[in-house]
Amino acid sequence: MNLRSLPPHILQKLGIERLNDMQIAAFDALQTNPATLLIAPTGSGKTLAFLLPVYTMMTPETPGIQCLILTPSRELALQIEQVWRAMGTGFKVNTCYGGHSVKVELSNLSEPPALLIGTPGRIADHIRRESIDLRTTPMLVLDEYDKSLTMGFEEDMSFIAGELSHCTRRVLVSATRTVRIPPYMEIAQPLLVDYSEPVKSGDEALAVRTVFSDAHDKRGKLFELICFLGTEPTLIFCNQRDTAEQISDYLRHSGIESAYFHGKMEQIDREKTLVNFRNGSVTFLVASDLAARGLDIPSVRNVIHYELPYQEENFIHRNGRTARMNATGTAYILLHPDEERPQYLWKLPEECDVPKGCPLPPLSEWNTIYISGGKKDKVSKMDIVGFFTKIGKLDKDDIGLIEVMDFMAFAAVKKTKTSALLHAINNEKMKGKKYKIQVAW
Repeated sequence: MNLRSLPPHILQKLGIERLNDMQIAAFDALQTNPATLLIAPTGSGKTLAFLLPVYTMMTPETPGIQCLILTPSRELALQIEQVWRAMGTGFKVNTCYGGHSVKVELSNLSEPPALLIGTPGRIADHIRRESIDLRTTPMLVLDEYDKSLTMGFEEDMSFIAGELSHCTRRVLVSATRTVRIPPYMEIAQPLLVDYSEPVKSGDEALAVRTVFSDAHDKRGKLFELICFLGTEPTLIFCNQRDTAEQISDYLRHSGIESAYFHGKMEQIDREKTLVNFRNGSVTFLVASDLAARGLDIPSVRNVIHYELPYQEENFIHRNGRTARMNATGTAYILLHPDEERPQYLWKLPEECDVPKGCPLPPLSEWNTIYISGGKKDKVSKMDIVGFFTKIGKLDKDDIGLIEVMDFMAFAAVKKTKTSALLHAINNEKMKGKKYKIQVAW
């Protein structure tokens, strides 16, 4: 199938008029080559670039799992699933990852999906349980495979590759060039589709600036910088999980609404945090490098390196969270003049002089409401809107972003209307069932 014969409803459902150059090149390459290495920056549309050709190579009459996609994080796995479902392909998809109910996954896998997405550890576990059979699966995609290699998944990935005895098409996806291809992938000469771009500064879409802190404790300067930025969505990166929590606590105690995000958090807490950031309930997110890529969050306006990463590729990935898809953004490097810095920053970007005395950013006008029912309970966005407007007496303008997951949902509601809403719907039923509904934090 070529692009012209692609069903028009696919792109229409995604709200896309045309594919970009990278996606067009990837479409042709993945369809015609047994092994492809796709390299493109974060935010360039890589997920759709490999999902479209995967879809065109599937057939309704083929039984079993037709494509396996491995990802290093549950957030990236869920993001890929979300794009696939939005495409409206008609092919069943299941996603498996740590922190998700094994019992639910076993039930879903009792009828094999055409597309299986998962983290290496959980997929390896299902193979050992014999709940999935990959021996006839013809396609494998390793998304952000370089990150999987650095996160200790290599043994599981090697085991999984050994189970794919009839895999004839392999796709490796990354945002960086200088990553080895594991020998167990049995890929000697992949077709390279390289749309990587160096980080640019100055008048380009991404501006990189240096902010100097007079004190070794840079929290005071971070506070001044955030006050200077105002209400612009901002990601603040730290190298350690403990540091991320400490900085977030410091900002909150200083009057700035913030949250932290890292890999040691429980899955439900990670999901709540991302929802709050996506819907605007939280403007400033302090995170480890887990947030540098593979997360379903909109492009942010600013990135702040409270601590610089040790590797240049992580620096690039962090900056890739802003200035995405033709938008502009700024990455700020927060430094003490005597602070040791990595070799990749031997020359510092232009200094940004942050004025003192800027007012605190205003608090968000939104609260995030948690609902204990989701897709598996037949709860939809329209059900929530109807319940909140008819029973909760909200106007539609009082309701922001709504996200419905398998067993829970979240809705942004104006803070000024939250108390009245919760009072009005207390003990009321939605679609004949009573759900737990409360502020998410």
